[in-house]
Amino acid sequence: MSAAVEEVRLSLPHIELAAHLFGPEDGQPVIALHGWLDNANSFARLAPQLKGLRIVALDLAGHGHSDHRPVGAGYSLWDYAHDVLRVAEQLGWQRFSLMGHSLGAIISVVLAGALPDRITRLALIDGVIPPTGEAATAAERLGSALQAQLNLSDKRKPVYSTQDGAVEARMKGMVAVSREAAELLAQRGLMPVPGGYTWRSDNRLTLASPIRLTREQAMAFVKRVSCPTQLVVAGQGMLAQHPELLSQLPFEVTTLPGGHHLHLNDEEGARSVADCFNRFYAVP
Repeated sequence: MSAAVEEVRLSLPHIELAAHLFGPEDGQPVIALHGWLDNANSFARLAPQLKGLRIVALDLAGHGHSDHRPVGAGYSLWDYAHDVLRVAEQLGWQRFSLMGHSLGAIISVVLAGALPDRITRLALIDGVIPPTGEAATAAERLGSALQAQLNLSDKRKPVYSTQDGAVEARMKGMVAVSREAAELLAQRGLMPVPGGYTWRSDNRLTLASPIRLTREQAMAFVKRVSCPTQLVVAGQGMLAQHPELLSQLPFEVTTLPGGHHLHLNDEEGARSVADCFNRFYAVP
């Protein structure tokens, strides 16, 4: 497998997305989905180490070099799932595998549960189901989300005088990452503006979800997944804090040392995830 990366743009009927292509054209078809506020460079360390796969690593809508959704639209899980299906249609892939990290893993499970006949394998990194909510608080949550949407026009992105300042801020974000990981994400995530640099990501991505699935609804997607599934849990990540959820999953689960971005933070973490996924994909 060549470590070369090809940059492509995918003109879908409703939006244009950017992506990185890895691997041989005749490899197993895989669409790779990154986490919240990340971009296709999330797979820059991992993808070149995976064997026999044709990987399309997307910049999800509103992230990286992909278009933002139109005014009035949102970024729900179902919208992302629709984007992935449109990408597969354009590539001519009736059946394909999904590889996802965090939010990307959640989207993968939602799509594999909704349309199990389309997905051949799931390779997941530290993500399974979305944060869930209680039915009794649904109306209150929606009201708060609607008000936040109205207030968003007053919210401005931070501007950093240097790229290094933005990298350091990303290192200390809601989920901390290594400097090398932050630099890789910044390569696709930053853009020049008057006074310095800011992130390309759509401001609407920071809004809370107006509707949350109940735990029962979320697990219904998990239970409907019919393809082989490998979940990598980061030992110091998010899923490790929820052993009761992990015990309920009908997936193959492997815990590896490292934080939430273990596949990106350093070469050792990327290699350990690659070893796990190469074994998974090698099984007929």
